[in-house]
Amino acid sequence: MRAGPLRLIVRTLSEICVTAGAVIVLFVAYLLLWTGVKAADASAGEIVRLQEEWTRLPLEPSPSSSPPPSPSTTPAPSAPSRGYEPGKPFAVLYIPRFGADWDWPVLEGTSAGTLKKGLGHYPGSARPGETGNFAVAGHRRTYGDPFKEFPRLRPGDAVILTDGTTWFTYRVKRESFRTVPSDVAVIEPVPRRSGFDGPGRYLTLTTCDPEWGSSHRLIVWAYLDGTQPVTDGKPEAFHS
Repeated sequence: MRAGPLRLIVRTLSEICVTAGAVIVLFVAYLLLWTGVKAADASAGEIVRLQEEWTRLPLEPSPSSSPPPSPSTTPAPSAPSRGYEPGKPFAVLYIPRFGADWDWPVLEGTSAGTLKKGLGHYPGSARPGETGNFAVAGHRRTYGDPFKEFPRLRPGDAVILTDGTTWFTYRVKRESFRTVPSDVAVIEPVPRRSGFDGPGRYLTLTTCDPEWGSSHRLIVWAYLDGTQPVTDGKPEAFHS
């Protein structure tokens, strides 16, 4: 008499476990596959939108595209510039270390919705090539995994950016630095612990750590190494 109810309980628990397992598998598949597909479509669409806009604009170099100063020279402050439109793309970023086909749009803002479509520019940080710190955030995992290979970045690696008129080539200063999300000093005009000791034209990349968590942040800092008009073709850094 007791075997019946016990068997029913065991069967019910087994079914619950199987159902829960199926839900977990589907959720993981959603994170790995579906968000990646959506992000790929969204980022490709943003790049197409930018390229269409750029074809309608005169190819005049950006105001911040003057050659970077020598390390011993303190750069003059950049003139105040208007902000970008929130949620809209304004540049495309390339990191040759991550592969020849790695390219992502950079949009204004770091909200969850913005980072589903590409990389996000921290509002208030410098524009590309300006004196200060051009700071960018991106997902390590999900939504296309743009910064999945983040820990592979090494000193001297190129981080290349274009705004449609100018190529900006930055060089990584040091290997990735781990900190907590509340450490906003990493995107200051002269980031603390970056190794930079004065004003310059810098870039900061940030992403989550660990790979499938968000308790910490990985940071990479870079300095502006060179600029050139897009009419001169792609920088040599693409091949170095």
